[in-house]
Amino acid sequence: MAALIPTSFTACVIWLGVNRNREVALQSEPLTEMVLSFAGFAGESHGGLTRASCSRVAAQYAPGTEIRNTRQISIVAQEDLAAIAAEMGLEVLDPALIGASMVVDGLPDFTHIPPGARLQDEMTGTALVVDMENRPCMLPAKPIETVHPGKGRAFKAAAKGRRGVTAWVEREGTITVGATLRLHIPGQPVWLHLDEARAGARAAAVGKSVKQPP
Repeated sequence: MAALIPTSFTACVIWLGVNRNREVALQSEPLTEMVLSFAGFAGESHGGLTRASCSRVAAQYAPGTEIRNTRQISIVAQEDLAAIAAEMGLEVLDPALIGASMVVDGLPDFTHIPPGARLQDEMTGTALVVDMENRPCMLPAKPIETVHPGKGRAFKAAAKGRRGVTAWVEREGTITVGATLRLHIPGQPVWLHLDEARAGARAAAVGKSVKQPP
């Protein structure tokens, strides 16, 4: 029996972009297609088979540890971009300003699709594996501020729960603007102890943040 279940949910790719050097600028350059290898998109600053660990996995690795690169692609939903823009008081938020790799349309609650889910191009078979939610940070504030003065700092709060996901390439191939991606999800049930584990992690984090008396 197949462990991954094809669903009736699909999304249309409406925008693609590449960031060639995040040390210089966060903004992405628009593309019409992505030719993807197992290392991601050639020229993308988040590409590569491995990467240096960052704050997102600080509880697991010392900063800079070489780990498997599971965040080659940054994907956000058009519906979430619209909601972020509205909360920031903008008519439109250009995905290039937040360094996005891909914008999709039509998949509800996109930011919370299951880790391990696949997004597979219906035409080419190219497949991306969802790593996890892409938590918002303050890095997009600067490029947003250059285009929308006074609005940059509002991004992080407005993007909470709407920043999309990070993903990596499972099957090589090409994805173009206009492509249809089908959502495939793991067939396993939700872990029975998930809420307990999360509550314990939150309690531990709170405990570490409380300063102990001398």
